[in-house]
Amino acid sequence: MEVYKRLAQRLDSLPQGYPETDDGSELKLLEYLFTEEEAVLGAELKLTLESSSVIAERLGRDKKETRSLLKQMAQRGLIKAGVIEGGFGFGLLPFAVGIYEFQTGRLDEEMSRLFENYYQKAFGKMLTISPQIHRVVPVNETIDTDLAVEPYENVIDIVKGMKSWGVTDCICRRQQAFMGNPCEHPLDVCMTFSERPGAYDNSSTVRAQTLDEALATLQKAADAGLVHSVSNNQEGLWYICNCCTCSCGILRGISELGIADVVASSSFVNSVDRDDCSGCEACIEYCQFDALTMDDSGIMTVNSLRCVGCGVCVPHCDMEALTLIKREVTEAPPVTEEDWMEKRAKLLGLDLDQVR
Repeated sequence: MEVYKRLAQRLDSLPQGYPETDDGSELKLLEYLFTEEEAVLGAELKLTLESSSVIAERLGRDKKETRSLLKQMAQRGLIKAGVIEGGFGFGLLPFAVGIYEFQTGRLDEEMSRLFENYYQKAFGKMLTISPQIHRVVPVNETIDTDLAVEPYENVIDIVKGMKSWGVTDCICRRQQAFMGNPCEHPLDVCMTFSERPGAYDNSSTVRAQTLDEALATLQKAADAGLVHSVSNNQEGLWYICNCCTCSCGILRGISELGIADVVASSSFVNSVDRDDCSGCEACIEYCQFDALTMDDSGIMTVNSLRCVGCGVCVPHCDMEALTLIKREVTEAPPVTEEDWMEKRAKLLGLDLDQVR
Protein backbone atom coordinates (compact mmCIF):
# COMPACT_ATOMS: atom_id res chain seq x y z
CA MET A 1 0.00 0.00 0.00
CA GLU A 2 3.01 2.32 0.27
CA VAL A 3 2.85 3.36 -3.39
CA TYR A 4 -0.81 4.27 -3.00
CA LYS A 5 -0.10 6.18 0.19
CA ARG A 6 2.40 8.36 -1.69
CA LEU A 7 -0.17 8.99 -4.42
CA ALA A 8 -2.86 9.81 -1.83
CA GLN A 9 -0.54 12.29 -0.14
CA ARG A 10 0.22 13.89 -3.49
CA LEU A 11 -3.47 14.28 -4.24
CA ASP A 12 -4.09 15.68 -0.76
CA SER A 13 -1.40 18.29 -1.36
CA LEU A 14 -3.69 19.86 -3.97
CA PRO A 15 -6.22 22.54 -2.96
CA GLN A 16 -9.08 20.16 -3.86
CA GLY A 17 -7.79 17.71 -1.26
CA TYR A 18 -7.90 13.95 -0.78
CA PRO A 19 -8.02 13.46 3.02
CA GLU A 20 -6.81 10.27 4.66
CA THR A 21 -9.05 8.00 6.72
CA ASP A 22 -8.54 5.86 9.81
CA ASP A 23 -9.19 2.63 7.92
CA GLY A 24 -7.34 3.38 4.67
CA SER A 25 -10.48 3.78 2.55
CA GLU A 26 -8.69 6.33 0.38
CA LEU A 27 -5.90 3.81 -0.38
CA LYS A 28 -8.30 1.00 -1.28
CA LEU A 29 -10.06 3.27 -3.75
CA LEU A 30 -6.79 4.29 -5.40
CA GLU A 31 -5.68 0.66 -5.53
CA TYR A 32 -8.84 -0.14 -7.48
CA LEU A 33 -8.23 2.70 -9.95
CA PHE A 34 -4.45 2.62 -10.44
CA THR A 35 -1.98 -0.18 -11.04
CA GLU A 36 1.13 0.05 -8.85
CA GLU A 37 3.17 1.27 -11.82
CA GLU A 38 0.58 3.98 -12.55
CA ALA A 39 0.46 5.03 -8.90
CA VAL A 40 4.25 5.40 -8.74
CA LEU A 41 4.28 7.64 -11.81
CA GLY A 42 1.15 9.57 -10.84
CA ALA A 43 2.65 10.51 -7.48
CA GLU A 44 5.52 12.25 -9.30
CA LEU A 45 3.50 14.37 -11.71
CA LYS A 46 3.02 18.12 -11.45
CA LEU A 47 -0.06 20.28 -11.96
CA THR A 48 1.72 22.00 -14.83
CA LEU A 49 1.61 19.96 -18.04
CA GLU A 50 4.98 18.52 -19.03
CA SER A 51 6.00 16.53 -22.08
CA SER A 52 6.60 12.83 -21.58
CA SER A 53 10.30 13.29 -22.39
CA VAL A 54 10.68 15.99 -19.72
CA ILE A 55 8.90 13.78 -17.18
CA ALA A 56 11.05 10.78 -18.10
CA GLU A 57 14.26 12.80 -17.83
CA ARG A 58 13.22 14.37 -14.53
CA LEU A 59 12.43 10.95 -13.04
CA GLY A 60 15.27 9.00 -14.67
CA ARG A 61 12.84 6.76 -16.58
CA ASP A 62 12.87 5.23 -20.05
CA LYS A 63 11.28 7.78 -22.42
CA LYS A 64 9.35 5.32 -24.59
CA GLU A 65 7.91 3.39 -21.64
CA THR A 66 7.03 6.61 -19.82
CA ARG A 67 5.18 8.05 -22.81
CA SER A 68 3.24 4.81 -23.28
CA LEU A 69 2.22 4.69 -19.62
CA LEU A 70 1.24 8.37 -19.54
CA LYS A 71 -0.96 7.96 -22.62
CA GLN A 72 -2.59 4.91 -21.04
CA MET A 73 -3.30 6.81 -17.81
CA ALA A 74 -4.71 9.83 -19.68
CA GLN A 75 -7.03 7.61 -21.72
CA ARG A 76 -8.35 6.12 -18.48
CA GLY A 77 -8.96 9.55 -16.93
CA LEU A 78 -6.32 9.14 -14.22
CA ILE A 79 -4.24 12.17 -15.24
CA LYS A 80 -4.82 15.23 -17.41
CA ALA A 81 -3.36 15.77 -20.85
CA GLY A 82 -3.28 18.64 -23.30
CA VAL A 83 -1.44 20.59 -25.95
CA ILE A 84 1.64 22.48 -24.79
CA GLU A 85 4.26 24.42 -26.67
CA GLY A 86 6.09 22.02 -28.89
CA GLY A 87 3.80 19.04 -28.44
CA PHE A 88 1.66 17.28 -25.88
CA GLY A 89 1.82 17.35 -22.11
CA PHE A 90 0.62 15.39 -19.07
CA GLY A 91 -0.10 16.44 -15.51
CA LEU A 92 -1.60 15.65 -12.14
CA LEU A 93 -5.40 15.56 -11.92
CA PRO A 94 -7.29 16.20 -8.66
CA PHE A 95 -9.44 13.38 -7.36
CA ALA A 96 -12.58 15.55 -7.47
CA VAL A 97 -13.53 17.23 -9.68
CA GLY A 98 -11.26 15.14 -11.88
CA ILE A 99 -10.23 11.49 -11.60
CA TYR A 100 -13.50 10.28 -10.11
CA GLU A 101 -15.76 12.00 -12.64
CA PHE A 102 -13.81 10.49 -15.53
CA GLN A 103 -14.53 6.92 -14.33
CA THR A 104 -18.18 6.78 -15.48
CA GLY A 105 -17.51 4.00 -17.99
CA ARG A 106 -15.57 1.98 -15.42
CA LEU A 107 -17.96 2.35 -12.50
CA ASP A 108 -19.35 -0.89 -11.09
CA GLU A 109 -20.73 -2.12 -7.78
CA GLU A 110 -17.29 -2.66 -6.24
CA MET A 111 -16.02 0.78 -7.14
CA SER A 112 -19.31 2.31 -5.94
CA ARG A 113 -18.88 0.64 -2.56
CA LEU A 114 -15.25 1.75 -2.27
CA PHE A 115 -16.20 5.32 -3.12
CA GLU A 116 -19.12 5.32 -0.68
CA ASN A 117 -16.87 4.12 2.13
CA TYR A 118 -14.45 6.92 1.41
CA TYR A 119 -17.22 9.48 0.96
CA GLN A 120 -18.79 8.78 4.33
CA LYS A 121 -15.46 8.89 6.17
CA ALA A 122 -13.60 11.79 4.59
CA PHE A 123 -15.38 13.62 1.79
CA GLY A 124 -16.91 16.13 4.16
CA LYS A 125 -13.44 17.47 4.92
CA MET A 126 -13.13 18.51 1.27
CA LEU A 127 -16.53 20.20 1.25
CA THR A 128 -16.21 22.39 4.35
CA ILE A 129 -13.38 24.53 3.00
CA SER A 130 -13.83 27.90 1.30
CA PRO A 131 -13.81 28.81 -1.51
CA GLN A 132 -16.14 25.95 -2.30
CA ILE A 133 -15.47 23.52 -5.15
CA HIS A 134 -18.76 24.26 -6.92
CA ARG A 135 -20.77 27.40 -7.60
CA VAL A 136 -24.47 27.53 -8.45
CA VAL A 137 -25.55 29.12 -11.73
CA PRO A 138 -29.27 29.93 -11.90
CA VAL A 139 -31.77 28.56 -14.39
CA ASN A 140 -31.67 31.27 -17.03
CA GLU A 141 -35.31 32.35 -17.41
CA THR A 142 -35.68 32.82 -13.65
CA ILE A 143 -33.68 36.05 -13.31
CA ASP A 144 -35.38 39.44 -13.28
CA THR A 145 -34.94 40.76 -16.83
CA ASP A 146 -34.02 44.24 -15.57
CA LEU A 147 -30.90 42.97 -13.81
CA ALA A 148 -27.37 43.21 -15.17
CA VAL A 149 -25.95 39.68 -15.30
CA GLU A 150 -22.26 38.87 -15.65
CA PRO A 151 -21.36 36.26 -18.32
CA TYR A 152 -20.20 33.78 -15.67
CA GLU A 153 -23.63 34.10 -13.98
CA ASN A 154 -25.59 33.25 -17.14
CA VAL A 155 -25.76 29.55 -17.92
CA ILE A 156 -26.86 30.16 -21.51
CA ASP A 157 -23.95 32.52 -22.16
CA ILE A 158 -21.54 29.97 -20.69
CA VAL A 159 -22.74 27.27 -23.08
CA LYS A 160 -22.99 29.54 -26.13
CA GLY A 161 -19.46 30.82 -25.54
CA MET A 162 -17.95 27.41 -26.30
CA LYS A 163 -16.92 25.70 -29.57
CA SER A 164 -17.51 22.05 -28.60
CA TRP A 165 -20.12 20.38 -26.40
CA GLY A 166 -20.56 16.91 -24.98
CA VAL A 167 -22.58 14.93 -22.46
CA THR A 168 -22.01 11.88 -20.28
CA ASP A 169 -24.02 9.96 -17.71
CA CYS A 170 -23.89 11.39 -14.21
CA ILE A 171 -21.46 9.22 -12.25
CA CYS A 172 -23.09 10.25 -8.96
CA ARG A 173 -26.51 8.87 -9.93
CA ARG A 174 -24.96 5.72 -11.34
CA GLN A 175 -22.95 5.24 -8.15
CA GLN A 176 -26.03 5.62 -5.97
CA ALA A 177 -27.97 3.21 -8.17
CA PHE A 178 -25.24 0.59 -7.64
CA MET A 179 -25.61 1.24 -3.90
CA GLY A 180 -29.34 0.49 -4.11
CA ASN A 181 -30.39 4.16 -3.86
CA PRO A 182 -31.45 5.17 -7.38
CA CYS A 183 -33.14 8.53 -7.87
CA GLU A 184 -35.65 9.52 -10.53
CA HIS A 185 -33.57 12.28 -12.12
CA PRO A 186 -32.16 11.76 -15.64
CA LEU A 187 -28.71 10.29 -16.10
CA ASP A 188 -27.50 11.79 -19.37
CA VAL A 189 -27.18 15.41 -18.26
CA CYS A 190 -23.56 15.72 -17.15
CA MET A 191 -22.30 18.41 -19.53
CA THR A 192 -18.80 19.23 -20.70
CA PHE A 193 -17.55 21.76 -23.24
CA SER A 194 -14.42 23.18 -24.78
CA GLU A 195 -13.21 26.29 -26.57
CA ARG A 196 -11.54 23.99 -29.12
CA PRO A 197 -13.72 22.89 -32.07
CA GLY A 198 -14.26 19.15 -32.43
CA ALA A 199 -12.91 18.37 -28.97
CA TYR A 200 -15.19 15.35 -28.45
CA ASP A 201 -15.53 14.05 -32.01
CA ASN A 202 -13.33 11.01 -31.34
CA SER A 203 -14.01 10.58 -27.63
CA SER A 204 -14.87 7.11 -26.35
CA THR A 205 -16.35 8.47 -23.10
CA VAL A 206 -18.15 11.70 -24.09
CA ARG A 207 -21.01 11.90 -26.58
CA ALA A 208 -20.43 14.93 -28.81
CA GLN A 209 -23.31 17.38 -29.14
CA THR A 210 -24.20 20.39 -31.25
CA LEU A 211 -24.93 23.71 -29.56
CA ASP A 212 -28.66 23.14 -29.97
CA GLU A 213 -28.38 19.67 -28.42
CA ALA A 214 -26.38 21.07 -25.50
CA LEU A 215 -29.01 23.73 -24.87
CA ALA A 216 -31.68 21.02 -25.02
CA THR A 217 -29.75 19.00 -22.42
CA LEU A 218 -29.59 22.09 -20.23
CA GLN A 219 -33.36 22.55 -20.54
CA LYS A 220 -33.94 18.87 -19.82
CA ALA A 221 -31.99 19.21 -16.58
CA ALA A 222 -33.87 22.37 -15.59
CA ASP A 223 -37.24 20.73 -16.33
CA ALA A 224 -36.23 17.82 -14.09
CA GLY A 225 -35.57 20.21 -11.20
CA LEU A 226 -31.79 19.81 -11.23
CA VAL A 227 -29.41 22.49 -9.97
CA HIS A 228 -26.83 23.86 -12.43
CA SER A 229 -23.39 24.07 -10.84
CA VAL A 230 -19.95 24.80 -12.26
CA SER A 231 -16.41 25.14 -10.94
CA ASN A 232 -16.12 28.11 -8.60
CA ASN A 233 -14.28 30.48 -10.93
CA GLN A 234 -15.26 32.92 -13.65
CA GLU A 235 -13.02 31.88 -16.54
CA GLY A 236 -11.95 28.54 -17.93
CA LEU A 237 -15.23 26.76 -17.17
CA TRP A 238 -15.44 23.34 -18.81
CA TYR A 239 -18.40 21.53 -17.29
CA ILE A 240 -21.88 21.93 -15.85
CA CYS A 241 -23.00 19.45 -13.23
CA ASN A 242 -26.77 19.16 -13.03
CA CYS A 243 -27.10 18.17 -9.40
CA CYS A 244 -29.56 16.79 -6.87
CA THR A 245 -29.30 16.34 -3.11
CA CYS A 246 -30.28 12.66 -3.44
CA SER A 247 -27.23 11.56 -5.47
CA CYS A 248 -24.72 14.35 -6.14
CA GLY A 249 -21.47 13.94 -4.23
CA ILE A 250 -21.39 17.69 -3.60
CA LEU A 251 -25.04 18.31 -2.69
CA ARG A 252 -25.23 15.20 -0.54
CA GLY A 253 -22.96 17.25 1.70
CA ILE A 254 -26.11 19.17 2.60
CA SER A 255 -28.63 16.35 2.77
CA GLU A 256 -26.41 13.74 4.46
CA LEU A 257 -23.40 15.45 6.00
CA GLY A 258 -25.15 18.59 7.23
CA ILE A 259 -22.78 21.08 5.56
CA ALA A 260 -24.90 24.19 4.99
CA ASP A 261 -22.53 26.07 2.63
CA VAL A 262 -21.35 23.10 0.60
CA VAL A 263 -21.70 25.11 -2.63
CA ALA A 264 -21.12 28.77 -3.37
CA SER A 265 -24.46 30.47 -3.90
CA SER A 266 -25.20 32.38 -7.07
CA SER A 267 -25.39 36.17 -6.94
CA PHE A 268 -29.16 35.91 -6.71
CA VAL A 269 -31.81 34.98 -4.19
CA ASN A 270 -35.45 34.00 -4.61
CA SER A 271 -38.16 36.58 -4.06
CA VAL A 272 -41.92 36.13 -3.62
CA ASP A 273 -44.55 38.54 -4.91
CA ARG A 274 -47.07 38.28 -2.08
CA ASP A 275 -49.88 39.66 -4.24
CA ASP A 276 -49.46 36.89 -6.83
CA CYS A 277 -48.72 33.93 -4.51
CA SER A 278 -51.75 31.65 -4.17
CA GLY A 279 -50.23 29.50 -1.44
CA CYS A 280 -50.48 26.35 -3.58
CA GLU A 281 -47.08 25.06 -2.32
CA ALA A 282 -46.18 23.63 -5.75
CA CYS A 283 -42.74 25.25 -5.58
CA ILE A 284 -41.76 23.54 -2.32
CA GLU A 285 -41.20 20.12 -3.87
CA TYR A 286 -38.64 21.60 -6.29
CA CYS A 287 -36.52 23.28 -3.61
CA GLN A 288 -33.67 20.97 -2.63
CA PHE A 289 -32.40 23.28 0.09
CA ASP A 290 -35.49 23.64 2.34
CA ALA A 291 -35.50 27.39 1.66
CA LEU A 292 -39.26 27.71 1.09
CA THR A 293 -41.95 27.63 3.79
CA MET A 294 -45.52 28.89 4.18
CA ASP A 295 -46.13 31.70 6.64
CA ASP A 296 -49.18 32.01 8.89
CA SER A 297 -51.08 33.92 6.21
CA GLY A 298 -50.64 31.16 3.64
CA ILE A 299 -48.00 32.96 1.59
CA MET A 300 -44.67 31.46 0.57
CA THR A 301 -41.58 32.87 2.26
CA VAL A 302 -37.88 32.48 1.38
CA ASN A 303 -35.09 31.75 3.84
CA SER A 304 -32.33 33.79 2.18
CA LEU A 305 -29.61 31.94 4.13
CA ARG A 306 -30.73 28.57 2.77
CA CYS A 307 -31.57 29.75 -0.75
CA VAL A 308 -28.61 29.24 -3.12
CA GLY A 309 -30.20 31.18 -5.96
CA CYS A 310 -30.57 28.23 -8.31
CA GLY A 311 -34.01 29.29 -9.56
CA VAL A 312 -35.16 25.68 -9.99
CA CYS A 313 -38.51 26.35 -8.31
CA VAL A 314 -39.32 29.51 -10.28
CA PRO A 315 -40.58 28.01 -13.58
CA HIS A 316 -42.89 25.70 -11.63
CA CYS A 317 -44.91 28.56 -10.11
CA ASP A 318 -48.08 28.81 -12.24
CA MET A 319 -48.85 32.20 -10.69
CA GLU A 320 -45.43 33.61 -11.66
CA ALA A 321 -45.00 34.81 -8.10
CA LEU A 322 -41.33 33.82 -7.86
CA THR A 323 -38.29 35.47 -9.39
CA LEU A 324 -34.59 35.81 -8.69
CA ILE A 325 -33.23 39.16 -7.58
CA LYS A 326 -29.68 40.30 -6.79
CA ARG A 327 -28.44 39.61 -3.29
CA GLU A 328 -27.64 42.71 -1.28
CA VAL A 329 -24.13 41.50 -0.56
CA THR A 330 -22.28 39.34 -3.08
CA GLU A 331 -18.69 38.26 -3.56
CA ALA A 332 -17.48 37.55 -7.06
CA PRO A 333 -15.88 34.12 -7.50
CA PRO A 334 -12.14 33.87 -8.19
CA VAL A 335 -11.42 34.87 -11.79
CA THR A 336 -9.35 31.85 -12.83
CA GLU A 337 -8.89 28.32 -11.53
CA GLU A 338 -5.37 29.36 -10.55
CA ASP A 339 -6.82 32.18 -8.43
CA TRP A 340 -9.20 29.68 -6.81
CA MET A 341 -6.33 27.33 -6.00
CA GLU A 342 -4.25 30.14 -4.54
CA LYS A 343 -7.06 31.22 -2.19
CA ARG A 344 -7.82 27.69 -1.07
CA ALA A 345 -4.16 26.72 -0.69
CA LYS A 346 -3.54 29.75 1.52
CA LEU A 347 -6.40 28.76 3.81
CA LEU A 348 -5.13 25.18 4.00
CA GLY A 349 -1.50 26.18 4.49
CA LEU A 350 -0.40 24.42 1.30
CA ASP A 351 2.62 25.37 -0.80
CA LEU A 352 1.49 25.12 -4.43
CA ASP A 353 5.07 25.45 -5.66
CA GLN A 354 5.62 21.87 -4.45
CA VAL A 355 3.10 20.54 -6.99
CA ARG A 356 3.36 23.02 -9.87
